Amino acid sequence: MALCLGQVFSKDKTFRPKKRFEPGTQRFELYKKAQASLKSGLDLRKVVQLPEGENLNDWIAVHVVDFFNRINLIYGTVSEYCSERTCPIMSGGLRYEYRWQDGKDYKRPTKLPALKYMNLLMDWIESLINNEEIFPTRVGVPFPKNFQQVCKKILSRLFRVFVHVYIHHFDSICSMGAEAHINTCYKHYYYFISEFNLIDHSELEPLVRHQMYECEVRMHMKKDQMEVL
Repeated sequence: MALCLGQVFSKDKTFRPKKRFEPGTQRFELYKKAQASLKSGLDLRKVVQLPEGENLNDWIAVHVVDFFNRINLIYGTVSEYCSERTCPIMSGGLRYEYRWQDGKDYKRPTKLPALKYMNLLMDWIESLINNEEIFPTRVGVPFPKNFQQVCKKILSRLFRVFVHVYIHHFDSICSMGAEAHINTCYKHYYYFISEFNLIDHSELEPLVRHQMYECEVRMHMKKDQMEVL
C-alpha cells in the first residue's frame, strides 16, 4: 500500500534545509499558485504553463528551487542504500557514467561514488540559488542575462538524480511505497523542461532507454506466462 508523502519522505532524510521564498514577495505568490495548481488535480501539462501576465524568469526560478527541494528529498530517502560499496561510480546503468566537474575543486571530469557526487551536486545548486546575483530576491533587481543558461545546467544535473534513483534504487523506492510520488515528481519535471525547452533531449536518453528495456522485459514475461498457460 502506498504511504502518504509525509510518511515516505521524512525530514531527517533530507540533505539540507529547504530553500524557501520570502512571504509577501512575487515569487512566494507564484510558488503558492504553482502548488495550488499541483494539488488541484489539473493535468500536469497545463500546470507547468506560464500564468498569464507573469514573468518567465520568475516562473523558472520558482520551479528550479522547488525541483531542487523535492529531488533532494527523493535522494535523501534512498541515500542510506547508496554507499561507496553499492554505488562506487555515479552512473545510470552500465552505459552511462556521470563525472563531476565544477571548475574549482574539480577542474577536470572526475569519477566519484554516487553519494559523493550527489553531495557535491546539491552543494553546488544550493550555492547558486542562494546567490543574489543569479537568483535575485529583491524587488526591481533584474535576473542576469545568463539566468536561463544557469537554470538549464541545474536542471540537466538534477535529471541525473532521477536517472540514478530509477535505475539503481527503484526497488527500494517501491518497497517504501513511494513510486507514485516519484513518478509524479518526474512527470512534473519532464513537462516543465519540455514546455520551456530547458534541457537538451539527448540528456534524457538514459531513462528513455531504461524505460524501453523495462517494457521489453515485461512483454517477454507476459509472453512466457501465456506460453505456460
